Amino acid sequence: MTATTDAAAQETRLQRLLVVLGIVVLAFNLRPAASSVGPLLEEIRAGVPLGATEAGILTTLPVICFALVGGAAPRLASWLGVHRVVLLGLVLLTGCLWARGHVHQGSLFLVLSFVALAGAAAANVLMPSLVKLHFPDRVGQITAVYTTSMAVGLTASSALSVPIATGGGEHADYTRGLVAWAVTAGIAVLPWVGLIRHDLHVDRRTSTIGVSAIARTRLGWAMAGAFGLQSLQAYAIFGWFAQMCRDAGYSAEASGVLLGVVTGASIPLSLLIPILAGRFRDQRWLLTALIACYPVGYLGFLADPRPLGWLWALAIGCGTSTFPLVLTMIGLRARTPEGTAALSGFTQSAGYLLSAAGPFGVGALHAATGSWTPSVLLLLGLCVPLYLCGLYATGDRYVEDELARRT
Repeated sequence: MTATTDAAAQETRLQRLLVVLGIVVLAFNLRPAASSVGPLLEEIRAGVPLGATEAGILTTLPVICFALVGGAAPRLASWLGVHRVVLLGLVLLTGCLWARGHVHQGSLFLVLSFVALAGAAAANVLMPSLVKLHFPDRVGQITAVYTTSMAVGLTASSALSVPIATGGGEHADYTRGLVAWAVTAGIAVLPWVGLIRHDLHVDRRTSTIGVSAIARTRLGWAMAGAFGLQSLQAYAIFGWFAQMCRDAGYSAEASGVLLGVVTGASIPLSLLIPILAGRFRDQRWLLTALIACYPVGYLGFLADPRPLGWLWALAIGCGTSTFPLVLTMIGLRARTPEGTAALSGFTQSAGYLLSAAGPFGVGALHAATGSWTPSVLLLLGLCVPLYLCGLYATGDRYVEDELARRT
């Protein structure tokens, strides 16, 4: 029995419930810092103010931040303890989300957004390791819980940011729409104050499996490719889909609701997909079903955005549910918590670096052509390499085995 399994076995039922609560509230707050921006982008640009270049940077900032911070998070956790790093990330997220809602300088708004996203990024990368640490025999079930909570937070921030900002009136105050998610992040801090004591009992010696070692495996690159290309799709959609709907003739509130449909479609799927993935040794059939939804949504939106926008949004939302599948694969493609942490660090750091061009590129292509059609067709074409990387990543293999064959 490993030290991690021993630690998990010694936890009382109440302690394990506190861990689950901490994971749930943490997951809920990992996306609103980014997804609340899209529906309010026009109001933010006018109120801060932000130029076209700064707006493009803002929509790209989440993936840049996750790429830069993701690789460092496992090493930082080995020094300070994984629970302490998560708590620190939540504190940064809360404070900076609150502060950025009250500034009116473009560069400061971007800096505060970056630091808030850095806090979320560190916690995001460590999630699979936390699951493996506390629930080594229930990776699929607990991943289902936290990906569902993540989807709920994503949907709530996408659909409710505009109504919160308007407060029932006609004019939107973007400050209210942004600061609301600082409040939920502050609530999430509370259980993690009690969870940092776990770091006193967990072996925090530096793992023999480093992030750099994962870069020497095919599985590591396949996982990074699948994660990165899926994140490229997701963040381009989060950043620009509401604006696409507004340009197609929908109101600001209706556009936010349609983005909520995209994100809301992932709620039941985020609960179902990790459970299904955990029950099978080969998940390629599941990947195929999800990827097939992208062409339906993209081509349908191009052909007839109104009045069937909700249908195309639903299909795109099903496609973005490739995300919980790839997250589940991080836990299933490694045999140990150390391997999981290293695989998560490399997958998310390299993956987000790959995806960084997505939101900025989609916006730049639209600005250059004056149409959303080239951008949507680009996203459609990128589904092909996403599928190919996913096919390898969802096969029955483990990163430790690939490392052993290399040595």
